[in-house]
Amino acid sequence: MKYTKDHEWLRVEGDLVVVGITEHAATQLGDVVFVELPEPETQVAEGDEVCVIESVKAASDILAPVDGEIVAVNQKLVDNPALVNEDPLGEGWFFKMKVDDLSVLDDFMDEDEYQDLIG
Repeated sequence: MKYTKDHEWLRVEGDLVVVGITEHAATQLGDVVFVELPEPETQVAEGDEVCVIESVKAASDILAPVDGEIVAVNQKLVDNPALVNEDPLGEGWFFKMKVDDLSVLDDFMDEDEYQDLIG
């Protein structure tokens, strides 16, 4: 897994990148009560707002970590947004992306670097 400074995780599955938020981010947000997902087949650029999540504490945007195409979204989150809190690194994923060059992930933090970031 790779991590962003915005507390997103990125996991490669075949030629796709799966994106979610870290356990640290899920804890900071509190209980997630709503998730607005992007439409599949949407082209996004790095930094674009892709998802909106609302918790009992705040609303937050999930940004595209890299340029690419959204090819799948986690529809389970629409019916059960609490999955983000219950299993942020597994069943609580948000979307899958197709990227042109997976080597762009080399620029992101690994587990140790992310742990240093969150202290």
